[in-house]
Amino acid sequence: MTRAILPGAKLGVLGSGQLGRMFAMAARRMGYLVHTFSPDTDTPTGQVADIEVTASYDDLEAVRAFAQGVEVVTFEFENIPATTVDAVTEFAPVRPSGTALHTAQHRIREKTFLARSGFPVTPFRHIHTGAELRAGLAALGLPCVLKTAGFGYDGKGQRLIKSAIETDEAFASLAGREAILEAFVDFEREVSVVCARGADGATAHYGVIENQHERHILDCSIAPARVSPALAQQATEIAASILEQLDVVGVLCVEFFLTQDEKLFVNEIAPRPHNSGHFTIDACVTSQFEQQVRAVCGLPLGATEQLRPAAMANLLGDLWQQGAPDWLRACAAPNVKLHLYGKHEARPGRKMGHLTALADTTAEALRIVRAARAVLTSRA
Repeated sequence: MTRAILPGAKLGVLGSGQLGRMFAMAARRMGYLVHTFSPDTDTPTGQVADIEVTASYDDLEAVRAFAQGVEVVTFEFENIPATTVDAVTEFAPVRPSGTALHTAQHRIREKTFLARSGFPVTPFRHIHTGAELRAGLAALGLPCVLKTAGFGYDGKGQRLIKSAIETDEAFASLAGREAILEAFVDFEREVSVVCARGADGATAHYGVIENQHERHILDCSIAPARVSPALAQQATEIAASILEQLDVVGVLCVEFFLTQDEKLFVNEIAPRPHNSGHFTIDACVTSQFEQQVRAVCGLPLGATEQLRPAAMANLLGDLWQQGAPDWLRACAAPNVKLHLYGKHEARPGRKMGHLTALADTTAEALRIVRAARAVLTSRA
């Protein structure tokens, strides 16, 4: 039986972005201390952590020293080198495990795991050479999506191939990187399931979340999603099975494509809290971040009941291009919650914060949160 790590203990976070920040806020509210490790300083996580360690992930001596100062380590993004995780595990447990991280951080490993485990995925091919790309296009048919195998998020490293004449240019864009070719899914919408698994094997989920994207970046999330009960059950059962197959202890998000004939295809998995689950901070009994604390510390999972329909809207750096947003006007909406991440440089496409609206229906929540975001840049 896993020993519970109780309030007062020191928790380590690899990574220092907004997900780590919200984890640290939940952990500190529960009485834990938080140490964060990343190559940067004055970070979103570091601003609210007790200790911010600034060093390269490849500095294994610094990693080992960090691990010796905490009782458990989790992470807030996937691109952590395996050698870093191995160094941590010499002194502290890592939750979710390095195996889950290793699988999710590489698209070929991820899709191979999903396919071999019997989960629904779009047909795919592993691409190293131009000949393999041409053969893959012939086998899967056009259009197809070519993605770099590693270090991809928010649409980065992806290219839609619509015709054979684009093949050479698409392969050249890889610049020698390993890739995956996926058959194109003509999906109606994207949905996700944020779920958690405790050290005792118990699982919990937040239902199905409906996601809307702009420029391949999550724009708005609606919870609960507007899907049938049967489809919601199927999606949550798939997510729970993935948790168990990967032996995850912590929070995991499963992203799906949903077709017009109500077929689900797993697109990606993320063994950590997820952007689409931010609404849980304001709308649920237990947020995804408190759930992460509970899971990695071996505490019982919290209730995931949603108190009111909700919608979340991302705040990207584009909103800052004409000056500071008008926070007063956004906060004038009484059912809207503002979350800013403490990032100093507002770049186009960079996630700087989010708004969450609560209402009697998801449609009304979505209308309210969009209206609140729209007035941020209104100079009237």
